[in-house]
Amino acid sequence: MNAISHFLRKLSLLFRRNRFRSELDEEMAFHREQAERDLIASGLSPQAAHTAAMRRFGNPAGLREQSHNTVAFRIETILQDLRFALRQWSKNRGFALTAIIILALGIASSVAIFAFVDAALIKPLPYKDPAQLVQLFERNGLGSRFHLSYPDYIDWKRTNKSFSSLDLFAPYGFMMKTPEGLRKTDGARVSAGFFRTLGVAPILGRDFYDGEDAAAPARTALISYSNWQKRYNGSPSVLGQRVDLDGDVYTIIGVLPRDFSFAPAEPADFWAIEKPTGGCEKNRSCHNFFGVARLKRGVTFAAAFADVKSIALQLQRQYPDDNRNRYAFMLPLTDVIVGDIRPILLTTLAGAGLLLLIASINVASLLLVRAESRRREMAVRGALGASPRRLVRQFITEGLLLAFIACILGIVAAQRAMHLLATLIPKDLIASMPYLQGFGLNPRVIAFACALALFASALFALVPMSRLRFSRISESLSEGARGSAGLTWRRFGAKLVVIELSTAMVLLVGAGLLGKSFYRLLHTDIGLQPDHIAMVRVNAPPEKYKTDKPQIALNREIVRRVAAMPGVESVGLTTSLPIEDGDGTTAFRYVGRPNNGAPKEVATRYVSPGYTATLRTTLKSGRYFTENDDLSHPKVVIVNRTLAQKYFPGEDPVGKQISFDDDKAPPILIVGEIDDIQEGQLDAAPRSAMYLPLYQDGETSFAVLVRTEQDERTIFPALEATLKSIDPGMAIYDPMTMEEKIHDAPATYLHRSSAWLVGSFALMALLLGIVGLYGVVAYSVSQRTREIGVRMALGAQRGAIYSMVMRQAGLLTGIGIALGLACSIGAALAMRTLLFGVVAWDVSTLAGVALVLAAASLAASFLPARRAASVNPTDALRAE
Repeated sequence: MNAISHFLRKLSLLFRRNRFRSELDEEMAFHREQAERDLIASGLSPQAAHTAAMRRFGNPAGLREQSHNTVAFRIETILQDLRFALRQWSKNRGFALTAIIILALGIASSVAIFAFVDAALIKPLPYKDPAQLVQLFERNGLGSRFHLSYPDYIDWKRTNKSFSSLDLFAPYGFMMKTPEGLRKTDGARVSAGFFRTLGVAPILGRDFYDGEDAAAPARTALISYSNWQKRYNGSPSVLGQRVDLDGDVYTIIGVLPRDFSFAPAEPADFWAIEKPTGGCEKNRSCHNFFGVARLKRGVTFAAAFADVKSIALQLQRQYPDDNRNRYAFMLPLTDVIVGDIRPILLTTLAGAGLLLLIASINVASLLLVRAESRRREMAVRGALGASPRRLVRQFITEGLLLAFIACILGIVAAQRAMHLLATLIPKDLIASMPYLQGFGLNPRVIAFACALALFASALFALVPMSRLRFSRISESLSEGARGSAGLTWRRFGAKLVVIELSTAMVLLVGAGLLGKSFYRLLHTDIGLQPDHIAMVRVNAPPEKYKTDKPQIALNREIVRRVAAMPGVESVGLTTSLPIEDGDGTTAFRYVGRPNNGAPKEVATRYVSPGYTATLRTTLKSGRYFTENDDLSHPKVVIVNRTLAQKYFPGEDPVGKQISFDDDKAPPILIVGEIDDIQEGQLDAAPRSAMYLPLYQDGETSFAVLVRTEQDERTIFPALEATLKSIDPGMAIYDPMTMEEKIHDAPATYLHRSSAWLVGSFALMALLLGIVGLYGVVAYSVSQRTREIGVRMALGAQRGAIYSMVMRQAGLLTGIGIALGLACSIGAALAMRTLLFGVVAWDVSTLAGVALVLAAASLAASFLPARRAASVNPTDALRAE
């Protein structure tokens, strides 16, 4: 069968070739006859006209060959070039494998990182005209991305002149009632026009209608596509079903599209209508929402921002008690969704690009050496009649083939790398980045890979072509390739190595700075000892614990029962865990001193007496809470060091009194000052915070922290069983250790992943750069064997030969390091948002990287130097 197909292919080629020649002969005959007619018409005889026309057109055989070469890439010549390239590679398998693997690694890293960049930064958000969407916040003394109050939202919606629509959402999830008890479920509350503002319509059922978020109508909810499939088996009968969320019954009215996501509120299974019926919605000082708006056509972001700023200032004047020092803040929705991850993606993409550059330079240098060794071959082919165009076409074919194979292997490797990188992202973090779900190969990513392959093809074709001097065939035949190759390599290859070493220097410095940042982030003082702490979150049925007394009784019982478990050292309860977003703030006033009309807003946490002992915090002055700090005793509070320094500078805050409302409210006595506990993310500055006794204000939603004597992970089954035995209806969820919480925190992940990724690129770049330097020095030594032999025959010592070779390597390394240092500082300044506790010009990092690169370069040069010093002069001269 193979013989028949081979015969048919040859026959087809023969027919095509014969048809081309027939058409060419016919065309040439037509033009000769036309020329003869013109000459006869001018007065020449037919014989003279025929002779003149033949002389004008030249040799028919030469014209036929020239015309055949002019017709660009015929399939038969392409196949010939491909077969010739494969034969050449089969004779140089080491070269072919090395070039393909190096380039494939460069393409794989670039494509894998580009897939992330495409998913996060290039692929448009799944909304209508996403560039017109913005998110609204309030800015206060603690930061710029804080919540709106519901009354403020109503006023912003009513008085703004810049938005075609403005809606709100609250991304806090629900407690869903099931036959087994309460169960934590993901979700968000939204106003009626939320999905119309985004430009999203349900695929089943209906959207909320205008006014459905008023107080009178029944409560309704939409569900996500994944929730529809998982919990309701994709049945259309889901419409009209009811679900109990946070004690309220909602009717399901619609299903959202499969590709819908809204990262600021993800993960979310239920999207429930928000109604202004609760106490917080009626209180302007209760801030619990975020806004999302669509700009009117023709309105710029700056104009809209100025508009909401003026509204916030007007509300400050109108409501001085509730809105003093509360300002508007606004960001494009795209920046909110991908703003935190953009620096790491761009940094790693730049690292991957530099690695691809090094890989391409290495392969190009390999091709350059190989082209120099083929100069005699090309000269012979030219002398035998091959045109320069024909030889150029051969190089283009070889470059395309090399890039094509490397591209295919690179795409396969990139696909695997994408899955690996995705598994390294913590589950909680991936839920807040829905744009990364399902990312991978798509037309844009494949087009990017093809663009890289075309770039590599052009580079690999042009580099060897640039070294061939087709017009000097006799020189190529006479000189061979040896001396010329060595001279060319010393001139051109050395420049490539300098670029490689400089690029490696940039990546190594970046990796060093990011690694140092990550180390300092993990070793920053967070005000607690994270080892041996297990944590779970608990929600008790609010209808069962409606007032403070039963809530406090439940809190005390949980502490008592859990503390009696084997292996438990201490137990603490808190309404907010450390190392989170730092939300939960309250404004306070001084008692007995002027407040200057400005409330002091700080983070507030309700904690049990054992909380500080469980975390092992440091008491600066005063005392900790005791069991007697309950409803029967005056209210007390503990403040942190930052609050004391900011609001009580130069004095001890213990014994001072504050108030949360006004001077008429019962005062709260400060009884202690503790060292700062990191309430925000690890890379955030410490915030002012105060801690209030949980037994003076009971809670149904809190976290249980347990310090254990043994491995904290082993206590979770017994801990859950103990809590269920207290009240089977409680929701118990999110078990984790404090060390896991630190390890999987968003700030930790961003710093860790950036350090690992850039570090991986840096190690590969170092390896490729050292290989490139080794190749330059080793090849140079091989080309100077005769020179070295002559030197040694004339009495040169081995030390002098070592010095000669190492001096060449040292010069290249020194230039590369110097150039790399300058570029490294610039690159570090560009990625300074990823640095923590480290400056871009960190001397120890720059010096350490320079020493490592210098040592590695000199070590790579030692082997060629040793080989040169071991040359036998007699053998070297005889070999030449």
